[in-house]
Amino acid sequence: MIAPIERTLAGLRAQTAIWRKAGDTIGVVPTMGALHQGHLSLARAARAACDRVIVTIFVNPKQFNNPSDLDSYPRTEQDDARKLESTGVDLIYVPSPDQIYPEGFATTVTVAGLTDMLCGATRPRHFDGVATVVPKLFLQTSADFAFFGEKDYQQLQVVRRMATDLDIPVTVVGCPTIREEDGLAMSSRNLLLSDRARIKAPMLAEVMQDIRAQLLNGATMAQITPDAKARILTAGFTKIDYLELRDGDDLSLLDQAKPGARLFAAAWLAGVRLIDNIAV
Repeated sequence: MIAPIERTLAGLRAQTAIWRKAGDTIGVVPTMGALHQGHLSLARAARAACDRVIVTIFVNPKQFNNPSDLDSYPRTEQDDARKLESTGVDLIYVPSPDQIYPEGFATTVTVAGLTDMLCGATRPRHFDGVATVVPKLFLQTSADFAFFGEKDYQQLQVVRRMATDLDIPVTVVGCPTIREEDGLAMSSRNLLLSDRARIKAPMLAEVMQDIRAQLLNGATMAQITPDAKARILTAGFTKIDYLELRDGDDLSLLDQAKPGARLFAAAWLAGVRLIDNIAV
């Protein structure tokens, strides 16, 4: 059975009030739609941990620096609802922009420190958009638990910091990245790749796995990076925003492997920006 779709905050709160009165725990999976198996894995994790599950679908305009990127972002609501049927979610919240940013809205949440590198360095104000919309979704859904994929690892850390700093009573749960059979990290942006570009895309993950192996054998990023970047560009990628080793907690830059380290990459292929990260 396809879960009901709620489009208003008043309707959402009426439903969550019933669940709260019954003593149910509520899990939320915030998404921007164009759902794939990665999103569905988050919904299943929420279903296993919580009495009630809400999946939100909201293409947040405050996360986009380029208006054309916002316009081209895939919107597949009905298909998304059908995909969620197999996960057993209880409600799909698809608010219109005025339900999130009503007239006169004037507040922006900024998380310092975790947002000035990696994706934050090339996408100014992107994480301000994330840190502003996510607490609204937490509070609107009255969630006890929130589920995010590790594929967007920097976002996960930003959300955790924001929730802690603002004393929002929600447990933020990170879930493993889901990959295609050829290793490509699942992403809604993969839908924008041409067939030719899609064949080339897994090279990013392949190079990252090779870097990981070299790091674990004692090599440094300074030694590895030039050749690794050359391989990515030779494969057909046109630009590399970053290829860096960082601490998994505070995202500080590293040159050698250590417990908790993660390798991060972002590169452009046929006009589509792909990101990935793996534990080292």
